[in-house]
Amino acid sequence: MSAEHRVDLREWPIWTPEDPAATRRVRLRTAGAAAAFLAFLVRSVVQEWATAAPGTRVALVAVGGGYAASYLLTLYLGPLRDRAGRVLAVGWLYAAGSAFALVTGDPSDLAMLSYAVAAGIILLPLAWGVALGVLTALAVMAATWAVDGAIDWRETFLMLMLTAALVTVTQLIRTVNQLRAAQDRIRALAVADERSRLARDLHDVLGHSLTTITVKIGLARRVLESGGEKDRAIAEMRDAEQLSRQALAEIRATVSGYRRPSLAAELAGAHEALRAADISAVLPQAVDGVAEELREPFAYVLREGITNVIRHSGATRCEVRLGPRCLEIRDDGRTPDGARAGSGLAGLAERMAAVGGRLTAEPLPGRGFRLRAEA
Repeated sequence: MSAEHRVDLREWPIWTPEDPAATRRVRLRTAGAAAAFLAFLVRSVVQEWATAAPGTRVALVAVGGGYAASYLLTLYLGPLRDRAGRVLAVGWLYAAGSAFALVTGDPSDLAMLSYAVAAGIILLPLAWGVALGVLTALAVMAATWAVDGAIDWRETFLMLMLTAALVTVTQLIRTVNQLRAAQDRIRALAVADERSRLARDLHDVLGHSLTTITVKIGLARRVLESGGEKDRAIAEMRDAEQLSRQALAEIRATVSGYRRPSLAAELAGAHEALRAADISAVLPQAVDGVAEELREPFAYVLREGITNVIRHSGATRCEVRLGPRCLEIRDDGRTPDGARAGSGLAGLAERMAAVGGRLTAEPLPGRGFRLRAEA
C-alpha cells in the first residue's frame, strides 16, 4: 500500500500493481491470517446447532458458510476493486452477518458483524473503519436491549476493543509500508543522482580533454604538413599523450567519485588549450581571491567554458575574469548556436544551483559571447 510520511485516516489504501506476484502473496497472507478468526463463527454455529430445529440447521449452515466464504473472498479480491466495489463488498458482509443473526434469533450474534468491521478497516479509510466499529457496537447495544431488555455489555465491549485493535494494527502496517515505499524512492533517487553526476562529470572531463587533445594533434599535423619545426610538432604530440593519460586518470577518479577539480589547475590547462588553438588568452594570475566553497564549481565552469570557446566560437581572443564570488568568460567569436549552448551548460547550471549560485550564458552586443557564474 502506498502512503505519505504519516497515515491519513481519510486516505484510501492503495495496493500497488507494480509487482502483481508480491501483491498476490500479500493478499493470500491476509486472507490466510483472517481465516483463523473464523473459529469464533464456527463456535457460534456449533452452539446454535445444538438448540436449533432441523429446518433451521440447514439455514444456519448455509448462511454461516456463505458469510465465512464472503469474508475470505472480500479480503482476497477486495484490494483489487475500486472504491465503489470495496464499499459494496463490505455492505454485502454486513447483510450476510445480519442474516446470520436473524437465523439464530439471538441479537447478541450481531457481534459476528466484527468480520464485516475487520474488512471495512482493511479495505476502507481508517476513519470509515472506526465509524463502522462504533456504529456496529451501538447496533449490538440497541438490538440486545430491544429484544432481551438489557444491553449485552460484554459483546459491545468486545466489539469496541476489536475495532481499536484492528485500527491500531492496520495503521501500524500502513506506516511500515509507507516507510518501505519511502526507502524505495530514496534508493531510486540516489541511483538517478549518481547517474546524473557520472554523466555530468564524464561530459566535463571528456569534452575538455578530447577537445584539447584534438587541437594539439591538429596543430602538430599542420606543423608537419607545412614543413615547420619538427621539434614543435613532437612537443605538441607529447602534450597530447600526457593529456590522454591525465584524462584516463580523471575518468577513473570520476567513476570512483573521488575526482575534485582544481581551479588553479584548470586555469593552467585553459592557458595551454587556448594557446594550442591559437586563441589569444587573457587569464588571471591567481585564484586566491575566490571563495573556497566556489573554487570547485568555478573550475567546472572554466573547463566547460574554455572547451566551448575552442570548439564552437571561432574566436581569436578569450578573456577570463575572476572575483571572490563570480567567474566570467568572454570571447569575440560568433553568436552561439545550439551546440554551443548545449547540455554542458545545463550541467553547469546544476552545479551552480547546488551552491546557491546561477549561470548566465548570453551573446554580447555585436559579436562575442559571455558565460558568467556567480553566487
